[in-house]
Amino acid sequence: MNLTEYVKQVSLEDFGWEFKHNADWNKRLRTTGGRFFPKDGHLDFNPKVYDEHGIAVFRKVVRHELCHYHLYYQKRGYQHKDKDFKELLLAVDGLRYAPKLKNSQKPIHIYRCCFCGQIYQRKRQIAVKHYCCGQCGGKLIKMKSQNQP
Repeated sequence: MNLTEYVKQVSLEDFGWEFKHNADWNKRLRTTGGRFFPKDGHLDFNPKVYDEHGIAVFRKVVRHELCHYHLYYQKRGYQHKDKDFKELLLAVDGLRYAPKLKNSQKPIHIYRCCFCGQIYQRKRQIAVKHYCCGQCGGKLIKMKSQNQP
């Protein structure tokens, strides 16, 4: 069964309404479980959610996106802030937020001062040619990058 057929099945079983557009996998999604596109009605899903959390959690993500989809075409409040969306999501037992994924966080960059040994951890890289140690004014060198726990 392909993804579009699965979404159509979930739509009929959990909502009682028909899903008439396409559903696609999107590997570029990092922190979200899926996306609804009102312009053409298709849905994108993050394959990592299915791989890491299984079919039960993925089905709840599908329900979340179908809430956006069905409410939009019924001309009701389909955004996260809307009462209609919150009520329908609760009724079909969809996920409010996407589950945490492994390696979805940005790496931490670690720098060390050559003179005093002070360690600096930063979310963003810094240009070591232009910056120096805040304690002694020494030269900084990049040690490594690591993913956050």
